[in-house]
Amino acid sequence: MARDRRFGSVRRLPSGKWQARYTWEALEHKAPRTFASRDAAEAWLRTKRTELDTGWILTRERRRRSVTFSEYAQGWLEERQDLKPRTRVLYAGQLDRYLLPAFGQLTVNAITTDTVREWWRRMDPDKATARAHAYALLRTILEAARKDDPPLIDVNPCRLREAGSPPRRRHRIQPATPAELATIVENMPPQLRAAVLLSAWGGLRWGEVAELRRKDLSGNVVHVTRAVVRLPGEDPETVAARRRPRFVVGDPKSEAGIRAVTLPAAIMPAIQAHLDAMEDKRPDALLFHAKSNPAQHLAVSTLNKAWHPARAAAGRPDLRWHDLRHTGAVFAAQAGATLAELMARLGHSTHKAALRYQHAAADRDARIAEALSAMVEAGFAASRRTVNVALPPMPGRTRP
Repeated sequence: MARDRRFGSVRRLPSGKWQARYTWEALEHKAPRTFASRDAAEAWLRTKRTELDTGWILTRERRRRSVTFSEYAQGWLEERQDLKPRTRVLYAGQLDRYLLPAFGQLTVNAITTDTVREWWRRMDPDKATARAHAYALLRTILEAARKDDPPLIDVNPCRLREAGSPPRRRHRIQPATPAELATIVENMPPQLRAAVLLSAWGGLRWGEVAELRRKDLSGNVVHVTRAVVRLPGEDPETVAARRRPRFVVGDPKSEAGIRAVTLPAAIMPAIQAHLDAMEDKRPDALLFHAKSNPAQHLAVSTLNKAWHPARAAAGRPDLRWHDLRHTGAVFAAQAGATLAELMARLGHSTHKAALRYQHAAADRDARIAEALSAMVEAGFAASRRTVNVALPPMPGRTRP
């Protein structure tokens, strides 16, 4: 007789009786009595396993029929301790605005592919990016429900191909020239000129610049260890509600964002002048702060009041603040920085991100072509001197 040992075990006691025992949810359980034969003990184990399996199945089915999407989604968001503060607020806003009104009262296992498709069809196609991000969040939450223990669904109903991919914006960034940067700096208020220099020539993100303190500068090296984000205030009813904004200090965008950046010596006099002009000389003093409160971070809206006129004075009304970082990265690449060096300087953890900055300004490409042409000319000239073969004429030229 074949014996199934996958659940529990039996053993013969010194008395000659048989004992049955099993492990369930990490605890060992013994049968309340002993048995006269081995077959009787194993029969008891089979019966107990059926009872436990049936109970587990019933519990799972009751949970499937009772857990709403609203309960599961909000619990999922609370448990995601790995989310950055801005991402948490973004997800909460997407839930409140797009997902909970459509799916909140449905049980998770009642959401079907047709339900998702109809919701997708009703969403405003003019808000393609918001729609794609909302769909991606829905898919992520339902995938977590599928992988839960026990699972709430057997198959993720989000089956719309590429619905979670936002349309690519063809925004071609035109880096600023050194002359344009100089004009911008000259037209910024004195207390914000160093912010432009650090963003452009240091390649820092705005959140990193806004959190810089005196202690983070050591000679011509700036140590990036923190960043600040501006979030809406929390509300008892919904995290996404907008009340008084708050600033949250945390780690940089990625682990690679913690770095030391060496600044060009040419900008150090301006950086030092900014430090000398600061009234607060304490190590923790913010380099750039709100006008009314030296202990409060500078808001982007306040920065833009100075930034917009300054970029217009340089003839670059198209230049965004983040483009300063892009500009500095392109300059570093043109100066000979390798891909690994660019990644370290910009705080990127992937090659793909750093590669975006390894392009040059339009006039730089023309110079490269001129240099390549000179190399071709030199190659043909050297070949004619050393090899006695007929060479094709250069385009646009007559053979000598």
